[in-house]
Amino acid sequence: MVRTTLAEIRVRPTVGDRRKGHLLVGSSVIPCALGACGIVGRKREGDGGSPRGRFRLRGGAYRPDHLATRPRTALPLRRIKRDDGWCDDRRDRRYNRPIRLPAPGVSAEAMWREDGLYDVVLDIDYNRGPIRRGKGSAIFMHVAREGYRPTEGCVALAKPDLIRLLRRLGPRTRLRIG
Repeated sequence: MVRTTLAEIRVRPTVGDRRKGHLLVGSSVIPCALGACGIVGRKREGDGGSPRGRFRLRGGAYRPDHLATRPRTALPLRRIKRDDGWCDDRRDRRYNRPIRLPAPGVSAEAMWREDGLYDVVLDIDYNRGPIRRGKGSAIFMHVAREGYRPTEGCVALAKPDLIRLLRRLGPRTRLRIG
């Protein structure tokens, strides 16, 4: 069997509500949540915007206790551990990188979340090389909140849509936001 992965998927904002969007996957249109400030051209840490641009998907992680099996994908995908975190502290040398928790004195996001948002999470290659402090961190594709409530800058899909989409994503797939 030959595995086919998508070359590009695209996010467009919804007319009338910049906090919501549509992910265009071939001829399919999948609803998604965006940052509270919509799509922004000049992303900054804490601005609530989803960054405009074209990004690769670096791989991701999943909660093994919330999913019976590892989701199928050609992307690197690992199990989330209870002590996994992501540094969002622009003062720290590990800014916008995975870290181990607890990290006293460092602002970091827990990847092991009880709300299910990171049951499946993909690292969008935003501000990842070179990393510029204060330009935004932890920009992911992840599971959406009920009603597609806004994210802090990520792209979020319903869990079944995200798991289905993973099957078509690979190392050469690009995500275009905006």
